[in-house]
Amino acid sequence: MNRLREFLACFSFLALLVAACGPAATPAPVAPTPEGSSSNDFGVILMAHGGNPEWDAAVLEAVRPLQEKHVLEVAFGMADAKSLQEAIRRLEARGVRRIGVVRLFVSGESFLDATEQIFGLRPGAPGPEHAGHVMHPVLAAYMAGGHGSPPADDDDDEGGHAKDGTHGGIGEHTGGHAGHGGGHGAPGGGHGAHGGGHGGHSMEFFRVETKSSFALSTHGLIDSEQTGAILADRALALSKAPEREDVLILAHGPGDDAENERWLAALEQRAATVRTRAPFRRVRAETLREDWPDKRVAAEERVRAFVQRAADEGGTAIVIPFRVQGFGPYAKVLKGLEYVANQRGLIPHPEVARWIEQEIAALASGEFRTPQ
Repeated sequence: MNRLREFLACFSFLALLVAACGPAATPAPVAPTPEGSSSNDFGVILMAHGGNPEWDAAVLEAVRPLQEKHVLEVAFGMADAKSLQEAIRRLEARGVRRIGVVRLFVSGESFLDATEQIFGLRPGAPGPEHAGHVMHPVLAAYMAGGHGSPPADDDDDEGGHAKDGTHGGIGEHTGGHAGHGGGHGAPGGGHGAHGGGHGGHSMEFFRVETKSSFALSTHGLIDSEQTGAILADRALALSKAPEREDVLILAHGPGDDAENERWLAALEQRAATVRTRAPFRRVRAETLREDWPDKRVAAEERVRAFVQRAADEGGTAIVIPFRVQGFGPYAKVLKGLEYVANQRGLIPHPEVARWIEQEIAALASGEFRTPQ
């Protein structure tokens, strides 16, 4: 009987102990790891317009610190399928299977449709067997508009008289194109891609071969408050007497009128930062509509009138290019006028690297899409 009591007491103690500890936890289901994938399978493609060697070098220098933190490749060209394919192959050779694509363009709308088609995220691009034989839709649309071929270099250094600093320099668009309107347009079926390049890039259009999934950024530099700080820094670096200075923020601009209004609205937000940093007499944002001659004429007249007015009123115009790099064709546009400017676009500046880092972080934690 004593042994029975001891057994029951021991059993009761164990039951109480189990109850106090609670029910055993059910293991959370673990999603299977895709073949060839791992916890560090994330890499980055930075898309950038590209230009001559100095243009490209400026972009590479801007992203150099980020390459110490991320598996990152740069693909130059206006959504050039050949450049993107090469970047994908380099990343996948290093074990990357999730690719975040940061698009270093002024507008988030630039080349977005064509980029999604090239990655197979939406239909429209011919298969990889067409590599080297189909023209990029941007150039095809340009030719379809009756322009014949992209305009010649519009970024030379002849032009206005910069009283302080320098002007001209290396432009964002070394060959001219119709592309900042979002990359719309049908593939140039039958047009050979060979020889139809831009800024030294092939401008090919085909669906890439890949084992990866993708997350694409949809923001442009024009959307970031950080670029307002860059513009303010540029203006203050050239300023001597802000109460007698008029600041002109000048951007490329798209062809579509509604899209151009969106550009101007965003530029006005960035201009507001410049106004808060110094008591400039005037601060205005304009788009030149560079690749659309019928719209560019009126834009040039407004731009020149603004610069001339500053001089007529005994002041100085400070011209700040809202371009990724360089001064573009603005020296030619302002030929014969006096103004203050330099060769700097948005890079080099540490805020651009910060913006890229933020875009990478957002993409890495977001949704990835598998090619169709």
